[in-house]
Amino acid sequence: MSPASGDVVEVHPGREAVVDFDPSLTFECVDDCTWCCHHGVLLYEPDFLRLADCASLAEATTQVRGEDFVRKEAKDRDEHVGDDGEACFFLRDDGLCTLHAEHDWKPARCSVFPLSVSVKDGDRTSHPGGDIHVSVRDAAHDHCEGLDVSERRVVDNLDAFLPAVLWDLDNPDSRREL
Repeated sequence: MSPASGDVVEVHPGREAVVDFDPSLTFECVDDCTWCCHHGVLLYEPDFLRLADCASLAEATTQVRGEDFVRKEAKDRDEHVGDDGEACFFLRDDGLCTLHAEHDWKPARCSVFPLSVSVKDGDRTSHPGGDIHVSVRDAAHDHCEGLDVSERRVVDNLDAFLPAVLWDLDNPDSRREL
């Protein structure tokens, strides 16, 4: 039986999330979209430490309100950039991510797109602060070209979208912006 919106789903052994989206939703990255690369990427501490193995932190990151982010930068092109002409420091001219293409890794926040993660009070002890809830970013419905274009149901692949590290964080809220 397939989970319904509002159901608790085991994502990783012993780690559950509440699904707050239509379980029939499908997602697959599509070539040349890069919408997710137009946002500042919050780096949770494990991601920050791993990034140090891949790039110069001084060049690639910035700190805002005491939190580390991958830096956005102006790109000298018209495609693969946001309305402000900027995109992620690691977005290459060909629309691919340097971290994913060359290091077979991406920060947890990048894995989560186009989903949104929040913690809400709950009865279970699946997360210290409450239950992890997973929804679809509101803007994704207007900008993410990968929604409902494949047979890959998000609810069946939550482990690919939600790295296990999210359950180890006090606040894995994915709505924080650069």
